[in-house]
Amino acid sequence: MTPTPTRTSRTRLAVVLATAMLLAADAATAVARPADSSAADRLRRDTEAIHALGVSGVQARAVAPDGRHSVATSGTADLRTGRPVSSDGYFRMASTAKTLVATVVLQLEAEGGLSLDDTVDHWLPGVVRGNGNDGSRITIRQLLQHTSGIHDDLPGYTTPEEYYQQRHDVYSAEQLVAGAMAHPPDFPPGEGWSYSNTGYVLLGMIIQRATGHPAHREIEERVLRPLGLDRTRWTGTSSTLPRPHAQAYELFGPGSLVDVTDQVAVDQATSFATTTRDENRLFRALLGGRLLPPRQLAEMKRTVPVSADLQEWWPGGRYGLGLVERPLTCGGTYWSHEGGDGGYITLNGVTDDGRRSAVVSMSEARGDTPEHILAQENAAGALIDHALCAGAPSTP
Repeated sequence: MTPTPTRTSRTRLAVVLATAMLLAADAATAVARPADSSAADRLRRDTEAIHALGVSGVQARAVAPDGRHSVATSGTADLRTGRPVSSDGYFRMASTAKTLVATVVLQLEAEGGLSLDDTVDHWLPGVVRGNGNDGSRITIRQLLQHTSGIHDDLPGYTTPEEYYQQRHDVYSAEQLVAGAMAHPPDFPPGEGWSYSNTGYVLLGMIIQRATGHPAHREIEERVLRPLGLDRTRWTGTSSTLPRPHAQAYELFGPGSLVDVTDQVAVDQATSFATTTRDENRLFRALLGGRLLPPRQLAEMKRTVPVSADLQEWWPGGRYGLGLVERPLTCGGTYWSHEGGDGGYITLNGVTDDGRRSAVVSMSEARGDTPEHILAQENAAGALIDHALCAGAPSTP
């Protein structure tokens, strides 16, 4: 999602993203040191606005500069039972894990373990070959920034039948890369921008080659444990999530709402489940300078414009190294990386100084029409904008 795609629409460049009966009453909860009532009320209204679109369950958490939390939930975690949405339930991190991958790569660069200008062939000789693909011309920086030109061809489902057929399929990284190599590049390396999950599969392989450990192990040791993110867990080839979690739903079309909770992530190397609390902590620590030296954080924040078609989803959006920069209505910009997989759609954001952050996780992807996808994206994006602009002077 960055758009971080759900598997249902990888052909749409990642779902940044039923009309079922909503069985539970909306609920809003404040935790820890509650934020001021106006911020909490706005968060509650914004979660309800997302729910009103037809999204079955929504949970959101915003953290103020002084550490106060606002938490709101809306809808139901289970359309069968009407179980309420947990304010700290697990969801699939999906493409937000690209920020974790990028952080580890930049840590290795700071330690002298690799260079952003290293080619893919330097670490993975012969892996990127065929149909005009050439790993000797693609750098690690280009993989991180989606400027490599590598075509994205991860497996996915677009119908309920495909979901049931594919949900437990397990792929190796090599298989995923081979699928992309069956296509010519989208453009020569460095001469365009196109979101490529395959590029991050290759980065996971490079991390393993450079360290001798799987990418998820390096993420755990270098990021999760130091920050105490004990509710961010690698799921590997498991098709289930830790509890509590909302059931995940995918709207394929009128009368076709499917519970898609039970599935294996396509890229198991960096498949994590997390919570809104942990995701807020991650982005606040990253932008607050706790994970990277200043030079590497500055590299991460050097951005290029996203493609013209993606500007509809991220107006004014720019992509750094595993981070997206987007404008705020109150002035300035914020940093984020959306995630979407298997019915879970998550948007997040943190101010440039790392002091104010917000995360919203939705447990239904309304992926049946472009209009529904965009409406869900816009409503969630508005929640993030409102939370990050809370307390800021209004723009003239």
